[in-house]
Amino acid sequence: MTISLSTQTISHLIGGQQITESARDQAIYNPATGEEIRRVPLADNELLDTAVETAAQAQKSWRALGLAKRSQVFFKLAAIIRDEADDLARIITEEHGKTIPDAHGEIARGLENVEFCAGLMHHLKGESAEQVAGGVDVEQLKQPVGVVACITPFNFPAMVPLWMISTAIAAGNAVILKPSERDPSAVVWIAEAFSRAGLPDGVLNVVHGDKDTVNAILEHPTIKAVSFVGSTPIARHIYSTASAHGKRVQALGGAKNHMVVMPDADLDAAADAAISAGYGSAGQRCMAVSVLVAVGDIADPLIEKIKERITPLKLGNGADSDTDIGPLITAQARDRADQILASAPDEGAEIVVDGRESVTDRDGFFVGASLVDHVKPGMTVYEEEIFGPVLSVVRVDSYQDAVELINSNRYANGVAMFTRDGRTAREFKFDIEVGMVGINVPIPVPVGAFSFGGWKDSLFGDTHMYGPESFNFYTRRKVVTSRWPLPSESQIELGFPSN
Repeated sequence: MTISLSTQTISHLIGGQQITESARDQAIYNPATGEEIRRVPLADNELLDTAVETAAQAQKSWRALGLAKRSQVFFKLAAIIRDEADDLARIITEEHGKTIPDAHGEIARGLENVEFCAGLMHHLKGESAEQVAGGVDVEQLKQPVGVVACITPFNFPAMVPLWMISTAIAAGNAVILKPSERDPSAVVWIAEAFSRAGLPDGVLNVVHGDKDTVNAILEHPTIKAVSFVGSTPIARHIYSTASAHGKRVQALGGAKNHMVVMPDADLDAAADAAISAGYGSAGQRCMAVSVLVAVGDIADPLIEKIKERITPLKLGNGADSDTDIGPLITAQARDRADQILASAPDEGAEIVVDGRESVTDRDGFFVGASLVDHVKPGMTVYEEEIFGPVLSVVRVDSYQDAVELINSNRYANGVAMFTRDGRTAREFKFDIEVGMVGINVPIPVPVGAFSFGGWKDSLFGDTHMYGPESFNFYTRRKVVTSRWPLPSESQIELGFPSN
């Protein structure tokens, strides 16, 4: 299967076949220029049914394939991604807008999970116990769920799909992958790479679509599990709808990640971290730092250091080597960030650096790095997940005030603390009610051998993504109890069996 991304229409991929015909389609834009560069077809229910039926048939033989042969697909896939990362990064930047180095970072984090899944022989081991009763042995097996759906977001068009589909496929499932319709070409590239690595046709099927397609996925009786990353309102809808239809669900929602800076922190390190984590990828990361919590009298000198670092940042096309911050994904995302920023002074906050003033190109979807001081809970700039390069500063008097502020927030995806005091750091790890915690690490995304996920309104379902928990999500347990009695030992026993 060879897929051309130079054509004007992206293809659905079902059973190894490219399908472009559709009654509905949608434009794909280069967010740095505002130009339409491709169109993507949107699936109807009939096409989805075809994809699911194809996946169900392919899953039977894929599940029966030896684990050693399965693992070889992942070794080959990892080699392809590693060797051709430049091509994939270019595709990501063209449709998403993030810089080329940022796109390479995303690919590297997705590759971690591919390499983790190559060890599927270990991850799929069950458990056993012999002689649990006289002549009775018990074994627990991990078996695939069947056909699963992965619904992935625009902000990581390669990494999140590789988090989901690698584990699902390694576990013996077949996948319906519905990427974001805003930047789907990276997923098409990944599907081709899987095919080149030896994955049989039909095990991975790419179906493009919008909310109608998603709702059809949630209700489809053959799809047994759904993975999702996106905003909290949609994550809640996906969890409630899919679980009501008897499916397993892991739905990761929004975030409002705080970074606490203690009075004893290294201010230069904290300022560097705030810039990197707040403005990288134009703030379009679910693990981006969006709130600085300045404890005690640290706020003024910290803000000064951040201002110094904002000034040299260059706004521009992510494909240009000297660009630091690229565009937002759509004009609507840009306008929303502008509106939230504009509302801040009316609610009592102070705009220290106004990123709107640094925008000279209104054809692209740009918002410059912005810094807002004297932010308080209840303000729009604090309560809303902006998903743009807007960093807020909340001033608190004490460590305890910082903890109470964060623990009272409805989001609990990631949090960071900058301090030189080990005891304070240890207390923070114990006290804070957030799923992923960084100590002097601003974006605490776990390495591939651990799992990713938040708490509260940042996660619906009880299973985190990639790593060990993800193998649990994509498999179900079967417990086999066996006994091989002699003919003379056979007897009728109507009582409840016991040891």
